[in-house]
Amino acid sequence: MKKWIVALVFIVSIGLFGCQQQSVIEKHTDSTETPAQSKPTGKTETPKQTESTKQPVAQTKIIPSPAPVINIIDPTTNKLIHTFTPIDLGYEMDIAAYIAQIEQFAKELARGTDGKAGYDQRMVLDRLDENGNLIKGNPLILLRESILVERIMEASVEGGTVELPIEITESGYNPEDIQHLDDVVVASYTTYFNPTDTNRNKNIELSAEAIDKIIVGSGDHFSFNTVVGPRDEANGYQPAPEIINKKLVMGIGGGICQTSSTLFNAVDQLPVKYIERHHHSIDIGYVPKGRDATVSYGGLDFRFRNATDAPFLIEAIYGKDFLTIEIKTAEKYVEFFK
Repeated sequence: MKKWIVALVFIVSIGLFGCQQQSVIEKHTDSTETPAQSKPTGKTETPKQTESTKQPVAQTKIIPSPAPVINIIDPTTNKLIHTFTPIDLGYEMDIAAYIAQIEQFAKELARGTDGKAGYDQRMVLDRLDENGNLIKGNPLILLRESILVERIMEASVEGGTVELPIEITESGYNPEDIQHLDDVVVASYTTYFNPTDTNRNKNIELSAEAIDKIIVGSGDHFSFNTVVGPRDEANGYQPAPEIINKKLVMGIGGGICQTSSTLFNAVDQLPVKYIERHHHSIDIGYVPKGRDATVSYGGLDFRFRNATDAPFLIEAIYGKDFLTIEIKTAEKYVEFFK
């Protein structure tokens, strides 16, 4: 009996020792096993990172966007002519000052500066030579300043490409009408001069030749200074009396105002619109008072626009003591000039 009791105590002791070992092993396993091992669910789970195994989070570097840039393009050549950044001109700081700078930029681009010509060009009208052959001139070219300013302002927020708003106007006549433009005289005017005043008369003759056989199409702009050009010795002009500040003084080209004034009195019989005309400071004698048109190259000009829907031809007839300007057109256009 005693032996059986001792044996039973020994077996129970072994059982308790085994339970303690299993408990220790289980506690050790809890701290090292993955969730998949400790909770067999049939699914693979991602192990959780401990503080010692977490990777550092990368910092995102913010790169600022570049400032908007405006590129100005000439659409006739597709060339880049100017680049600027609005923010550098104060777009975000002082909008009024920014607009003023853009307006000045557009003005200089259109009209030019002392050292650089602008885009604007007066029309050089077509003409006929002594044999009736056509001599081509140049179209009227205008850079629309206000439109350019509007386009730049629209592009100032995000930048981009701005095309110059260039307007090109060709002479308004049909080439088929050229051979008929001298059919009918619709206006004429004659002035007279002293045949003995050789130098002055030479200047009248040269300027009359310059405007002879000029074609003025519908809507065309005529500029006396553009057509005649510089009045200097290189072009054959002579020193002769001219009126400056109510006084007669000697100057190269004196007398050409008789040509411009004779032309005025001829075209004044037509439906034309005057763009520029000036009076002499004193009476000149060869036209009635107030019926003159004084000019000076690089200064005062005589300019008009053909406001009819038909072209006409200017013919200048220089005689021994007279100058006649005739305005002619094709017979089918006569009604437009009445």
